[in-house]
Amino acid sequence: MEQTWWGDRGQLVRLDAAEGASSSGCIAVSRLGGAQAGGDLFTIWVQLRGASWVEAKEGRFRLRRGQWIALERDSKPLVQSDRYGLCIGIVLNSEGMKAMARFADGPLYAGRGRLGRRDALTMLRLWRAASERGADGADAYALRPLLLHFAAIQQELDGYIQRCPGRSRTRKRQVFGRLQRARLYLEGNCDRVVRISELAELTSFSSWYFSRTFYSLYDESPQAAAARMRLEHAADLLRSTSMMVGEVAAASGFDNCCSFARAFRARFGTSASRYRSTTMTSRTDSAKSSGVGRKAVLKTGT
Repeated sequence: MEQTWWGDRGQLVRLDAAEGASSSGCIAVSRLGGAQAGGDLFTIWVQLRGASWVEAKEGRFRLRRGQWIALERDSKPLVQSDRYGLCIGIVLNSEGMKAMARFADGPLYAGRGRLGRRDALTMLRLWRAASERGADGADAYALRPLLLHFAAIQQELDGYIQRCPGRSRTRKRQVFGRLQRARLYLEGNCDRVVRISELAELTSFSSWYFSRTFYSLYDESPQAAAARMRLEHAADLLRSTSMMVGEVAAASGFDNCCSFARAFRARFGTSASRYRSTTMTSRTDSAKSSGVGRKAVLKTGT
C-alpha cells in the first residue's frame, strides 16, 4: 500500500516500525518541516527549492536545489528543511524494493548527485501523480513511473558496475552497492579523518580488498578521495559561511592550520584567504552585472 506524508511548517513526521515500515509511498518536507525515516526503509530525496540537512548513518549532508540523495534501508535519515526549502522523497519498504526489481532492469543504489531542471520538473510531476494515486489506494504500482524515472537518472552508474569484480552481474551490483555506500560515508564525514577499517566494516569487506576494489572502481584510493572531499568541503565553507580559516580547517578534519594551508594550496593553487576573497569579488561583480541588466530592461521597457 502507498501513502503520502508531509512535514510542513515545523512539523516532524516520524515513519517508525508501526507506521512507515509497513508502507511505501511519497514524502515531503518544507518550510522548517522534517521527517524521520525508521524501520527497514530505502529512501530517495530530491531538493526542489531552498536547502535541507540530512543526518543518517552515513553522515551529515546538505542538499541544495537540484541535488538528490538515496540512502540504504538501515540509514534511518532525519531530513530537516530550511525556511524556504521544499524536498520531496520516496519511501520504499522491502516489498517496494522487490516490486522495483520486478519492473526495472536493476536495483536502486545509494548515492548522491545532481538533477537538471527538466529531470527535476519531471520528478515533481510524477511525484504529484504518485501521491494522488497512492491516496486513493487503487493502484499498487502508483510509484512505478516515478521510480523508473529515477532509475533512468542512475543509469550513468552502469559504467561503474561493469568495472566491479564478480562473475555475475548480480555479484557486480552487490559489490557496487556496498562501495557506493562507502563513498557516501566519506562525503557525509568530511569533518574528520575516516579510517579504512570503518569503511571495511561498513561494506563487510577486508581492508585490503576494500582498498583495492575502491581504487579500481573510482580511480583514486579511499585516502585520496577522503582528502579531496574534505578540501572541497572546506572550499564550500569558505564560499558560503563567515567562519575564520582556522575554524574551516577544524571543521574539515585538519589538526592544524599549517597542514590545511599546504593541502588547500596544493588542491586549488591558492591560499584559503585569497580563495575566499576571489569568490566574494566574483559574486559582487555578478550581482552588479545582474543589477545593471535589470535597470537596462526597465529603461528600455523590454
